[in-house]
Amino acid sequence: MNKKHQKTLNQLAAMPVRSDIPWRDIEGLIVALGGDVSEGRGSRVRIHLNGVRAVFHRPHPKRVTDKGAVSSVRRFLKEAKVIS
Repeated sequence: MNKKHQKTLNQLAAMPVRSDIPWRDIEGLIVALGGDVSEGRGSRVRIHLNGVRAVFHRPHPKRVTDKGAVSSVRRFLKEAKVIS
């Protein structure tokens, strides 16, 4: 995991919840942690990490993730035992 991935992880864990994290950075973090990212239908993205699976919607037309999606990704990372 490089500095950019660590920065993204810190942004995901930060309180209050941020709404300016690029989705591409979140996908890059998942891959760097050894996870699997695959395309679903439409804007859906399937993620598998440490035995935990989730489906997220890639944000559009903006490239940044809203607070609700950041909270969902944070919950996913907690279930996958990446953050506490």
